[in-house]
Amino acid sequence: MSVDYYMWYLLPNIYPTFEYRVNPYRPLNHGYLIKMKTTKQSIVTRFAPSPTGHLHLGHAMAALYAYDMAREYGADGRFLLRLEDIDTSRVRPEFEESIFTDLEWLGLEWETPVRRQSEHMKDYSAALGRLGDMGLLYPCFCTRGEIMAEIEQSSNAPHMITYGPDGALYPGTCRKLSDDILQEKKAARSPYALRLNMQKALAKVKDQLIWPLKWTDTNKGEIKATPEIFADVVLARKDIPTSYHLAVSIDDHLQGVTMVTRGEDLFSATHIHRLIQALLSLDVPNYSHHGLITDKNNIRLAKRDKATTLKTLRESGYTAADIRNMVGLKAKG
Repeated sequence: MSVDYYMWYLLPNIYPTFEYRVNPYRPLNHGYLIKMKTTKQSIVTRFAPSPTGHLHLGHAMAALYAYDMAREYGADGRFLLRLEDIDTSRVRPEFEESIFTDLEWLGLEWETPVRRQSEHMKDYSAALGRLGDMGLLYPCFCTRGEIMAEIEQSSNAPHMITYGPDGALYPGTCRKLSDDILQEKKAARSPYALRLNMQKALAKVKDQLIWPLKWTDTNKGEIKATPEIFADVVLARKDIPTSYHLAVSIDDHLQGVTMVTRGEDLFSATHIHRLIQALLSLDVPNYSHHGLITDKNNIRLAKRDKATTLKTLRESGYTAADIRNMVGLKAKG
């Protein structure tokens, strides 16, 4: 079955005017964005928040870190702002405006137009089309509850459950579905995600003689990728026709990002991103994973935990210089 069929039924209600069927022969860079050219003497960094809440000190750290690194290259340094707004159930216009306000207050400048992921679903669909043509994707109809039940049943004991960076490893339930059951679920239009068949994906890159996969981290040196720690990762969600892992890999390539800066909590994600890059022949940027801003209990700041926002700090009289000091970054001249 082609990915054209998968995508047609993925999100008929969320984006009713968008046709998800993919032309498998359309190249990945099909005119929606011209890939930027860079040289060894130049650098392109980016800050990519989600407009699902107000920014906090952790975001300030990430944004300033990327901005400062670009500025170190003077005229040859470029800083991009990207909005990761694919989660339409949580995105709000006021949060997007708040991001602009906070970053301007911190003294940051960025190129326009800003790339919004929600406006580039065709880029991600094209990538899924290519992976589907390689036979590397399969539909997963499982709910989270069903996955955990399957894992617990097969493990016999909670302490024997194997976990990866995204949680308990998917046991491959839908990868094993018979053709009859698969056809039955398709006919019923049961919602599903698209998963990457890790075993086939690894065999693909090994056949292309680009193994082992590696990347360079400015703080840790050369890293050997081990994407198998994710098992059959989701590349398109049931409610959204892409995923963080797929979208960020495509975006960084199309925007010509040469240095990905982000928190240490996302270090493990680079393993799967490196695999996606190899499968789709995407450029491989360098990486710099920085430390995290934590609370008094040494827990990473997060929106869901109602971390103090930059908006609150600004309205309380703090300055941009104060924020720099709070996140441990020296003021730039």
